[in-house]
Amino acid sequence: MSVPAGQSAETPKRLVVLISGRGSNLGALIEACEQDRIPAQIVGVISNRPDAAGLGFAEQHHIPHRVLNHRDYPSREAFDADLATAIEDYAPDLVILAGFMRILTPGFVDRFTGRMLNIHPSLLPKYRGLDTHARALADGEPEHGASVHFVTPELDGGPVIMQARVPVDPNDTPDTLAARVQRAEHRLYPEAVRRVCSGEIQWSGRILQADGSPLEAPLQLDEDTHDV
Repeated sequence: MSVPAGQSAETPKRLVVLISGRGSNLGALIEACEQDRIPAQIVGVISNRPDAAGLGFAEQHHIPHRVLNHRDYPSREAFDADLATAIEDYAPDLVILAGFMRILTPGFVDRFTGRMLNIHPSLLPKYRGLDTHARALADGEPEHGASVHFVTPELDGGPVIMQARVPVDPNDTPDTLAARVQRAEHRLYPEAVRRVCSGEIQWSGRILQADGSPLEAPLQLDEDTHDV
């Protein structure tokens, strides 16, 4: 992500976070921003569900927030058009999907190319879509994890920035594995967002770069960070 003209690299980036549920990754991002571990501030939170528990994090931390209930719209296109307008009202540098359970239309994704991140509970490209933990266990995978990627119109198909790997225990159930992966996500997402906000990771829709060189494979959290 290039630095806009007239803005220094030290200027905190403006983040808008989209949620649909508990918002645990939102909570981890809020904490990281408040502790200055990410050179950014969360300027807005938007949920497509009025009952999303994660809205409580925004209220508790005095972050502007709003609900756009997708059930009030006749089509995905109509919802996405209003969602894009609501996002732009906050003038964000990055849009962060944190458990936002909506498939976004190509026009919406194109509008935010290079500015929108998602976290997915698998080691992409494995297990795109839903039920990742049960699928990994059914296949006898020795490890599982989470991936942070730029969003493209292809579901869970954008370039992967960073991953966190989690060993699979022989006695794991989908629930126990999900809990372990989620703990890793709370370390992974803030670190990946930090790297994008700092300019270490850049992608404009062409070549994904890390520190100015093509990123040939996703960064690995445990190998590339220290107690994040």
